[in-house]
Amino acid sequence: MTVSILIFLPVIAGLAVLLFKNGTAKHAALTFSVAELAVAALFLSRFVPDASVQFATDIPWLPKLGIYFNAGIDGISMVMVLLTTLLVPLIILTTYKHEYKNAPAFYALILFMQAGLLVVFTALDGFLFYVGWEAALIPIYFISALWGGENRIRITLKFFIYTFSGSLFMLLGIIYLYLQTPAKTYDLFQFYNLALDAQHQSWVFWAFFLAFAIKMPIFPFHTWQPDTYTEAPSAGTMMLSGIMLKMGIYGVIRWLIPNAPLGFLEWRTFAIVLSIIGIVYASVIAFKQRDGKRLVAYSSIAHVGLISAGIFAWTIQGVQGAMIQMLSHGINVVGLFFIWDIISRRLNTREISEMGGIAKVAPQFALAFLIIVLGTVALPLTNGFVGEFLLLNSVFQFNLWAVAVAGLTMIFGAVYMLRMYKKVMQGETNALTAVFADISGSEKLVLGIICALVIVIGIYPQPILHISEAAVSNLVQTVTLKFAQVK
Repeated sequence: MTVSILIFLPVIAGLAVLLFKNGTAKHAALTFSVAELAVAALFLSRFVPDASVQFATDIPWLPKLGIYFNAGIDGISMVMVLLTTLLVPLIILTTYKHEYKNAPAFYALILFMQAGLLVVFTALDGFLFYVGWEAALIPIYFISALWGGENRIRITLKFFIYTFSGSLFMLLGIIYLYLQTPAKTYDLFQFYNLALDAQHQSWVFWAFFLAFAIKMPIFPFHTWQPDTYTEAPSAGTMMLSGIMLKMGIYGVIRWLIPNAPLGFLEWRTFAIVLSIIGIVYASVIAFKQRDGKRLVAYSSIAHVGLISAGIFAWTIQGVQGAMIQMLSHGINVVGLFFIWDIISRRLNTREISEMGGIAKVAPQFALAFLIIVLGTVALPLTNGFVGEFLLLNSVFQFNLWAVAVAGLTMIFGAVYMLRMYKKVMQGETNALTAVFADISGSEKLVLGIICALVIVIGIYPQPILHISEAAVSNLVQTVTLKFAQVK
């Protein structure tokens, strides 16, 4: 059993979904995505939580050019595989009360995107990693451009240009590393063994950093994100925020810092400063948002800024915090965007000022909304708390003033998220909200699963942390030894 099963099943499923009619395409897509989740669960049941790469496949692709279909799963990849395979069926389920023109193509693109994401999270070959990176971009471009809002073409084009430009810098970095290997290979571990000087590693750092900073995004590379999240269809926004931005975070952990440790050492303070600026900037902008979906988009920038700062501080606690926070953020942000999708469908508006009193007429919806908000603001015993605590601990070890400012994400986040909840759900109903229907069917199922995950992961996060612990410790210690050699 190799990782190729996980990668190619969504491709086959996407092609199969194209054969179904509009009315049944979503059922087929959901069935295939649940099957993919079952396969991931089988991999997890056979996974040994040590630092080794498991379920590997290494097939010659273009061997004369040193390119192999080389992929595998370690503890870091396993968490990302679980995130991807868990969220895709939930995202498909959130679409059940929507009607899409040419639905088979819509759902096929989601499954194709899942395949690209899984390539990114399991690739051990630099060229394969780049192929997966671009393969995940193309489906979301069409999802946003064909099924997005009124300004979708202009906004989606901006998103595509931003991300594709960053990808080209990364490709140059990958090719440069390939040329430095004695055997002319794209193998990740051969890249790790290179002994480049600090100047050349700085160039490699920036080649990767630009691509990953845009994808995450962190300040000032974030300008594509709020517009794209707002204009994309809800399922597209969930794919972008729940999973796709994690490509950038994962890339920093797996490809940037280990491949250019001396470049990282030179530039990490700068990267942490940008991350912290993003936390404060996005939080202040979130305060002023009137559109609920746009507010969630800016809150995502703030939370990702903390993840970024914790990683660049480069401690075991920070990287472990990033791993569990990527999972928690994905769950929470999908829940929040689904909340606003429900509100938008019922009220035909996302203007916070036009709402109020929904909790009185939709108590189940109000409870689910509250649980997800509490997870997002990192209330203790919710899934958001563990990751943010570990990330802040990592930043604290780097610099006291940095953690003082970075900690504002928890304070600011609590203020603007709880204020949003109060304005939307509390108070008196009005002519618009008095007839708001409570959740039912697929809505109740999705929000029920998300709320359960918020609580269960918050109360007992150890199984998630255990999956990645050995791989994270090994990677951090390996890179840290390279720092010590310089000193």
